Amino acid sequence: MTGVCSSSLFRRPRSGLLAALVLVTAVLGTTLSTTPAVGSSAPTTAPSTPSTTPFPPSPPTNLAASEVRSVSVTLTWTAATPGCCPVAGYDITYYKPFDDVLYSASVGDVTTTTITGYVQPGRQYSFRVAARDSLGHRSGSSDTVTVVTPVTDTGPDTTPPSAPRNLTVGEVTGTTAALSWSPSTDDVGVLGYDVYRFDGWFTSTRVATVAGTTYTAALPPSTPLRNLYYVRARDAVGNVSIASNTVTLPTADTPPTPPPSTCRVSYRNESEWPGGFVATVTVRNTGAASIDGWTVTFTFPGDQQVTSGWNATVGQTGATVTARNVDWNRTLAPNGSATFGLQGRWNASDTAPTGFSLNGAPCAVGA
Repeated sequence: MTGVCSSSLFRRPRSGLLAALVLVTAVLGTTLSTTPAVGSSAPTTAPSTPSTTPFPPSPPTNLAASEVRSVSVTLTWTAATPGCCPVAGYDITYYKPFDDVLYSASVGDVTTTTITGYVQPGRQYSFRVAARDSLGHRSGSSDTVTVVTPVTDTGPDTTPPSAPRNLTVGEVTGTTAALSWSPSTDDVGVLGYDVYRFDGWFTSTRVATVAGTTYTAALPPSTPLRNLYYVRARDAVGNVSIASNTVTLPTADTPPTPPPSTCRVSYRNESEWPGGFVATVTVRNTGAASIDGWTVTFTFPGDQQVTSGWNATVGQTGATVTARNVDWNRTLAPNGSATFGLQGRWNASDTAPTGFSLNGAPCAVGA
């Protein structure tokens, strides 16, 4: 697979901080060396007879993780095309998200290798590969491939859940912000979701573990660092997913800015009798992008209690009703809509709700 492989780690450059080399480890008899941070030029030694065509190799293509285990990741790629000189080898850089340490490894002229250095169970890693020719010219990097390692290679469940998608910030008050996301899938079952706050530097803090796909976060205090939030799914044995996208929350002293409305909801009482009602709710996507997975939330102004629903999974807590898509109507194309129904009971008032949200964002009301 590889005749010679060296590995090292160093700090990823941050704004206002020079990249610091932390540790260089030689493996399989290679000499110690330092590796420049991503984005900086690799030092080269001028040949005694300069080449008249100093063109670097092309970037490797089709980078893929052919096997992901708890403490190793096997990578494959399509070889780079030589420039002026033969390809001598490849440099792999990889890192864990929400961290400032960058790892590297070097291999010979091969198109597959197994990375074991600093790979731990239940962690997310992103990999890139660049080619290096016999005179030290270095190609651009390949596309990035991202994986998450399982917590174990044996047992009943070695497959992590899929990544949560579409993390969004919904209603923001003076003290809280509503987060929501599309559910993950798992070959056995998703147990819950871990919500993290990231300072934009290298510290992530798990702020909550929830069973559903929503979380109301307290607005963080004002700080010179950033307030990024992301979510990971977790299964019953502890496998975690690749992280969702990140969102930024305002600080507690920042006036909230309501998100623009990209939805419209209409509520219609189809039938009403003393003590009971049947209603339909239509949600329409008024935005320019498709919505993959939707959750509609509203609050009854009366004392209505939902007893059943159709075309959606409906639940009620207090006066608040939550309706999630079913499989066949999960996607709302631009200007597309979905209608679901409710049946319930009431005693004092059956007044229709007047405020609705879609995936945490407020919606316009009306047909």
